[in-house]
Parts: sequence; C-alpha cells; structure tokens
Amino acid sequence: MNTTALARVFIVGLGTLVVPLDSSVNVGFPAIVAAFTLAVPDIQWVVIAYVLTQTSLLLVFGRVADMLGYRRVFLVGCAWSAVAFVLCGLTTGYGFLLFARVMQGVGAGMVLSSGPALVTALFPEAARARVLGLYTMIFGIGAALGLLIAGVLVAPFGWSAVFWYRAPISALAFILVWVFVPPPPALPREAQTFDALGALLLAGAIAATLFSFNRLPHAGTAPVALILCISAAVAGFVGFVAQQRRVAQPIIHLGYFRNPDFCLINGAHALVQLAGFSINLLGPFFLAQFTDLSVPMTGVVLASSACGIILAAPAAGWLAGRLSAERLVLIGMGCVALGQAGVALGAARVPIYWIALAFLVQGVGVGTFQTAYLDVVTATLPRAERGVAGALGMLTRTFGTVSGATLLFLAFSTVRDWHVAQGMAGQEAFLAGLRIGFGCAAAIPILLILVVLRRGGRWLG
Repeated sequence: MNTTALARVFIVGLGTLVVPLDSSVNVGFPAIVAAFTLAVPDIQWVVIAYVLTQTSLLLVFGRVADMLGYRRVFLVGCAWSAVAFVLCGLTTGYGFLLFARVMQGVGAGMVLSSGPALVTALFPEAARARVLGLYTMIFGIGAALGLLIAGVLVAPFGWSAVFWYRAPISALAFILVWVFVPPPPALPREAQTFDALGALLLAGAIAATLFSFNRLPHAGTAPVALILCISAAVAGFVGFVAQQRRVAQPIIHLGYFRNPDFCLINGAHALVQLAGFSINLLGPFFLAQFTDLSVPMTGVVLASSACGIILAAPAAGWLAGRLSAERLVLIGMGCVALGQAGVALGAARVPIYWIALAFLVQGVGVGTFQTAYLDVVTATLPRAERGVAGALGMLTRTFGTVSGATLLFLAFSTVRDWHVAQGMAGQEAFLAGLRIGFGCAAAIPILLILVVLRRGGRWLG
C-alpha cells in the first residue's frame, strides 16, 4: 500500500476512533452521578441507552450501506455523531442526556457498520487482511487513549468534556473523508429493496437480548422482567428468521449460517471478546485493591492490553498472506488464554510488571484473533454485502463485551460473596473472586482451541 492509500485508511480510522474513545465516559461516571443527583445504579442507563441503540442497528445499517454506499453512510454517521456529542455536552437534564446517548448510538452504528466495508472497498482484495489489521488497530488506539484523555479532562472541565472533545474529531473526519476518500468503485447489482419489517424485528430482538444480560444479575429479585426480555428476544428472532426466508432481499442471508464453520468463527469471536473484557472489567478492581499505583499509572497498566492490540492487529494482517486463517485464530486464542491465566495465577503474587505483561499478551491475542476473524467473515460474504459483513463483526464484538460485563462480574461476585459467607477475610475473598473471574476468562479460549483442533484440517476452508 502506498502513502495515499494508508492515509485513507487512517482517515476512516479517525472517524471510527470516537467509538472506542467512549471508554472516556466511564471516567466521568462519578461526576455525572453528582451533577444529576443520581443513585449510583442509575448510571447504568447511560451505558444501556448507547450500547443497545448502537448494537441493535448495526446489521440494519450494514444493509443500508450496501444499498446506498459505504462512504455515504460513513459520512452521515460522522456528522450525526458530531451533533450527538454536542447534544450530550449541552444537556442539563438526565433524561435529555439519555436521549442524546441514544442519538450517539445511532451515529456509532452507522460508522461501525460502514467503516470496515469502506476501507476494504478502496483496495484490491489482496490487501484486504492488511487493511483490516490496520483498522482493528484503531480500536486498540481508542481503548488506550480514552481513559488517559478523560483522566486529564474531567477534573478541570467536568463530565461533559468526555463528549465535547469527540465532536471536533467526528467533524474533522467528516471533512477529511469528504475531501480525500473517494467513493469505492460501484459494483453491478440488481435493483435494491429494504426489508423494513425485518429491520424492526432484528433491532428489537437484539435489544431484548442485550437487556436480558443486564437483567440477569437481578433474576432472583425480578424474575418477571428477565422472563419478559428473554421471551421478547426469542419472539423477535423467530419473527426475523421467518421474515428473512420470505423476502427476496433480506437484511442478511441466513444461508451463511448453515455452514457450521461460519457459525463457529462468529461464536468464537463473541466468546474471545467476552474473555478479553475481563481486563477492563476486573483489572481496575485488582489494581485498586492490591497495588499502590497512582491513578495515571493504573491507566498505563490497563492500557497494556490495548497496546497489545495495537501491536498485533497490523502484524496479523501482514501474516494473513503467509499463515492460514485457522492458524492465526489458534495463535490469537492461545495468547488470550495465556494472558488471562497469567493474571489469574499471578495476582498478588508477582510484580506488577508481570501483570502488565500478561495484559499485553492478552491484547496481542485479541488483536490477532479479531483481524483473522474479520478477514474470514469479509471473505465469506460477497463483495456487494461487505456492509453486512463488517456489521456482523462489530455485532459479535459487542455481544461478547456486553455478556462479559455480566457473566464475568457475576462469577467474581458470587465467589467473593461465598467466601465472605464462609468467614474468609474481605481482601482474601476479593482475591479469590478475581482469580475465578480471570480463570473463567482463560478457560473460554482454551475450550475453543480444543473445539477447533477437534475439527481438524483447514476448518475455515
């Protein structure tokens, strides 16, 4: 790839960067709670409003991007996001903040669903894996920068700074894409129709599924809400499948999922992202309880995982032409397992730089796996459906992180509470819970490796 080509990838990456930078909002949670006089549990709706909207619309916007053009949808997503960030920053009421977060989710859905398709459509197929490796690297950069930037901005400028600083990034990306990124070559295709009913059913089913994860920890006290969410999700997916079989141009062709290898790689991606989220979820608790690191140094240690993604993703894209996809997938899962096991076994026993190294190895695994996965899914679907392919990749990624936030924390808290009930000291019980959480995160990729090896041969084919 020449300099101009690389510049175009990073321009699209700049527009995408505002999505992983949303980790900044976590730093602003205490200030938001204080500003709106909220009960601490109410802050979850700031996350739910954004994540549910973004995720439920990904495949829908992927289909729209296939129909209308990846550049066009990406530009609208950048402009929409810039406006949404301004609305988030200007809000003086909690209800309006949630509305603005929904708007932000719409913009993120458009950007994520069209971004991978846009960057790959600008280059020959031989460069696809390298382009996707660079694009994946952007998520590592965003994850590394989000917490650090917010730590600098929130204290002097308040909670709204976590939104304000991203508005000019989206606006600049819009201008740069408009000026320097040409529309991809048009592909021959038949007249397109949009399945509105299928889109509505899919969005509702995904939203209900994600909300079910949110309600899972409260199953004992509010079982009816969980049952209703699960029922709505099942009904939505059943209706969506029936609708997709009926229409000539569905949101996504379900025939791809008749291939067990395609189902396996998508399920594995969600599970690897589930395991990988343990660093962001449990890592801060471990560092706060068992180290005397300053807040900035805590951010640096946590950023080790993101640095692993930054290093591994472009390397995996380069290796994709030299190693088979299944080999890269196995390497990625092996590194995730090794990093997670290192934290589980070494917590409170080894120097902090060994924990940072384990975080780094885990990030290398996630970056390697995700690049190989995106390349496989993008190659499986026709070029005319690259928007849906990219959206599917982002959808399984989000499913993994959302389910990880629920299931890993549930494992941690259950073990911790059980040990406390048995009379164990608080800090020891806390450590036992953390080790189980990271141990579960290590077991997931190990089990996936065994499944892949059992299939044998070139299972991605």
